Amino acid sequence: MKQMIFIVNPHSGKEQIKPQLLGILDTFCAAGYMPSVFVTQRPEDAKQIVREYGEKTELLVCSGGDGTLNNVVSGLMELTKRPRLGYLPAGSTNDFARSLKLPSDLKEAAAKAVGGEAIGLDIGRFGSDRYFVYIAAFGAFTEVSYSTPQDKKNLLGYQAYLLESVRHLTSLKPHGMRVEWEDGVSEGEFIFGMISNTTSVGGFKGLAPRDSAFDDGLFEGLFIKMPKAPSDLTGIASCLFFKEEENDHVIRFKTSRLSVSAKEEVSWVLDGEFGGTVKETAIVNLKKELLLAAGKNV
Repeated sequence: MKQMIFIVNPHSGKEQIKPQLLGILDTFCAAGYMPSVFVTQRPEDAKQIVREYGEKTELLVCSGGDGTLNNVVSGLMELTKRPRLGYLPAGSTNDFARSLKLPSDLKEAAAKAVGGEAIGLDIGRFGSDRYFVYIAAFGAFTEVSYSTPQDKKNLLGYQAYLLESVRHLTSLKPHGMRVEWEDGVSEGEFIFGMISNTTSVGGFKGLAPRDSAFDDGLFEGLFIKMPKAPSDLTGIASCLFFKEEENDHVIRFKTSRLSVSAKEEVSWVLDGEFGGTVKETAIVNLKKELLLAAGKNV
C-alpha cells in the first residue's frame, strides 16, 4: 500500500465533507493508498502537520477552503523534499479550484487527487517567508474576505462578500505607493492592488483575466488609483468588468516579480486570509514549484 496524508478542515464552507468522508476514504483505498487522516483543530494545524510529516509521504491531500490550501502550501514550501499535492475544494468560494476547473463534487475531486496527472503549479512568495497560491491583494474590499464571519460564509457563500463589500464602500482609503515591476513603474494613491494567478476572485469571474496560466512563471497585476470624480468610477468599472479601453486609473501588467513600497503600513490578504501588514515587500513568482494532481485522470 502507498502512503498518503489527508488533512481535513471539517468547518470549511457548509461542512459538506462530513457526510462524504467515508466515500472519499474508500476512493483513496481503492486506488491503493493507506491514508493517514488529520482533522484540523486550529488555523495553523495544517501547516504544522505538513512540516512534521510532509517529507515522509509521496502524496498529501487536503480538503477545505482556500485558506486551508494556503496553510498546506506554506508548509510544503519549507520542505526540501515535497510530496505531490491533491486538493478537495470544500470552502465557500473556492477561487483556486474554479480557476483550475477542479471538480466541485468532493468524491470526484478525491479520484482526481489520487489518479490525476500531476501538473506544475506556480507559487507566489510574499516577502521573505510567506507564500500564496493564487492571489495577494490590498485595499478596497480585500478585508471582507477575512472579516466576514464564518457563519455568514457558510449560510450565504460568496453573497456574504457582496453584503460586506457594500458596507465598506464608505470607508475607502487610498495608499500612497510606488509599484515597480519588470517592465514598468507606477506611483500614486491606490485604493486597490492585486497580484494574481487566477480567473476567479471572491467567487466572481471578471476581475481577473480569463487567460491566466498557472505554470508560466507570470503574475497578473491589477492596481487601481483613487478616483477623483464620480465619473472616474464609471470608467474604472467599464475597464474592469466590460473590458473597455484602459484608463489612467487602472494599471494592468504581467510580471514574474514586483516590489511595492508604501508611505505607511498596508494590510494584505493572501489567498483570502489576512496576510500581515507591511510598508515594503517584494513578490516573486516561483515557477512550477509544486506538483498538483489536477490533470486528466490516468
